[in-house]
Amino acid sequence: MVNELSQRASLDYVPNTGVTGDNDNVKVPSIEEKHINNMFANAASATAKEHKMTLLEGIRLYPKAIGWSILISSCCAMEGYDVSLVGNFYAFEPFNRKYGVLGSDGTYQVPARWQSGLSNGAQCGQILGLILNGLCTERYGYRPVLMVCLVWLMGVITIFFCAPNIQTLLAAEILAGIPWGVFQSIAINYASEVCPIPLRGYLTCYANFCWGWGQLIGIGVIRSMFDRTDQWAYRIPYGVQWVWPPLILIGVIFAPESPWWLVRQNRIEDAKHSLKRLTSSKRNPEFDLDETIDMIRHTTELEKDMTSGSSYLDCFKGIDLRRTEIVCAIWAIQNLSGNTFSNYSTYFFKQAGLDGTIAYDFAMGQYGINMAGTFGAWFLMSLGLGRRKLLLSGLVGLSISLFVMGFIGLVPDSHKHAASLATGTMMLVWAVNYQLSVGTIAYSLVGEISSRRLAIKTVALGRAAYNVVAIINNVLTPYMINPTAWNWGNYAGFFWGTSCLLCLVYAYFRVPEPAGRTFAELDILFERKISARKFATTDVNAFDITLKHKIHGGKDGFAHDEEKKSTA
Repeated sequence: MVNELSQRASLDYVPNTGVTGDNDNVKVPSIEEKHINNMFANAASATAKEHKMTLLEGIRLYPKAIGWSILISSCCAMEGYDVSLVGNFYAFEPFNRKYGVLGSDGTYQVPARWQSGLSNGAQCGQILGLILNGLCTERYGYRPVLMVCLVWLMGVITIFFCAPNIQTLLAAEILAGIPWGVFQSIAINYASEVCPIPLRGYLTCYANFCWGWGQLIGIGVIRSMFDRTDQWAYRIPYGVQWVWPPLILIGVIFAPESPWWLVRQNRIEDAKHSLKRLTSSKRNPEFDLDETIDMIRHTTELEKDMTSGSSYLDCFKGIDLRRTEIVCAIWAIQNLSGNTFSNYSTYFFKQAGLDGTIAYDFAMGQYGINMAGTFGAWFLMSLGLGRRKLLLSGLVGLSISLFVMGFIGLVPDSHKHAASLATGTMMLVWAVNYQLSVGTIAYSLVGEISSRRLAIKTVALGRAAYNVVAIINNVLTPYMINPTAWNWGNYAGFFWGTSCLLCLVYAYFRVPEPAGRTFAELDILFERKISARKFATTDVNAFDITLKHKIHGGKDGFAHDEEKKSTA
């Protein structure tokens, strides 16, 4: 296919644009049709070059895009940090003394209803933020929305820091959840749009790494406060959150906008300028800025033929319904494969007698695994393993780990210490498997499966599905584990193991392989309703399709064609 596209790009390639004729009466193409033919030829050439591009060539050509994507993805670390704080503050005596109530045993504890409220408050705020992001980002762009959210978050951190009671903390969690939801969606979409095919999987997955280092710093800060008993023991960890927003904001101010978003707004010259800032064209003499912009334009015009609009309602129409369903399911699978259950490793280590800072040291090890797992997934992808294969094999391993945890529950009480230690260890094994597959690969899959016109809204809906499942899990899991409630203990592993198996069945039949495909090729595969199991082997040519609508150049829509001719 690459050779075919390269051949066509090198010739005076005229695609099927509806211009017909015969030997006696040939219709002379209009100026606009010539522009369209030129766009097709340039797009075909850029597509061929991306298919041939190696990982090293992509790194050399797009080093600035890598840097900007890493900066934007760093926003995700702030949510990981807060999740780590909330979960570990409940076992932190100074925090409980300030925001908890005095129990009959003479100790202070945050009531269960408020623990649930704090844990789920941010999730509810994120759902609101995700929905708003889908409306605002497509209209105003990635950068303006990010800047507003970072300023908003700096104000909300003040509420965390000064909160006089637990009700105020809950309000802060909800308000902070709004920008966190925006960060999750924008990080993935920005990464998928500023880089070429060879880098797309790696940069979208980097958001998961940011989650890991945010969590690791969070639990590290709490551990460093163990020697304090005053109010600063919990205020300092909240105050540390002020470090990130100003630094990231400075970077975002100077960051280039997504060229895909600019093309969708018909700002072609701005898109060229943005792409120029994302690349180092001198390192690759074959790179052509105009060709890459035309590839983006071609995909945009192709999607206009396939979809009727770009609203949330359009995510549930026609071929986009399937894509929305898969994106939502992939995000939900992260929580349905035992994610919440594995977060109780500290609890089981404490049951094994590892009190004080030792249990937190093990938890830090688990968060370290989260970060290392991202690089492990990168290594597996570099060996040629596709997203689908990693997802399926990961779900198999997670199911086995969860069932093993369930069977450990059959160990007699006389060996409770060893059983608790084994359970905590198995949770670390589960974490390694999770981060090598489901936890990391999901970020790449959701960024690639959604169409470009609806990507922001589709990823937002998918992440909202993740949060809905997370809220349900945050309510159910404490009841499963708590000795005063259902008291399932290890037997919860059977529940989550079964849930994981069901996710495996779904993924086998519904989740396709997007690796190595351009967005236009993925559009056509979905439009032709190709089975998920045949995505990787089906040949597709994005340039043998007639566009059904008239393309308008707009203010500068065809300006670069003229500029290219004048410099030839």
